[in-house]
Amino acid sequence: MHAKLLMHWDIREDSEAEYFEFLVHEFIPGMGKLGLRDIEVWYTAYGDCEQKLASGLMETAVSIQKVIASNAWATLIDGLLDLVDNYEEKVITGGKGFQL
Repeated sequence: MHAKLLMHWDIREDSEAEYFEFLVHEFIPGMGKLGLRDIEVWYTAYGDCEQKLASGLMETAVSIQKVIASNAWATLIDGLLDLVDNYEEKVITGGKGFQL
């Protein structure tokens, strides 16, 4: 069974345009270069919860842990943290459908 990296955050109001540029041109491609696949990014249009949910898959949780311990991941996350608030991530065993 595969493993899934789940992340969520809120976009800072003053950085929306820069955030979307970073997400499309750096963050998502960077996740792919690090071996994450089936990358999804969801936007919450209504409700009182995190604004964005993102995920990526790998074969094992150990593989994901190696990615998130890497310098390349730290660089990606540092870029994201300049543009968002309330960032959280966790690694879970992948399953079907939505998972939190």
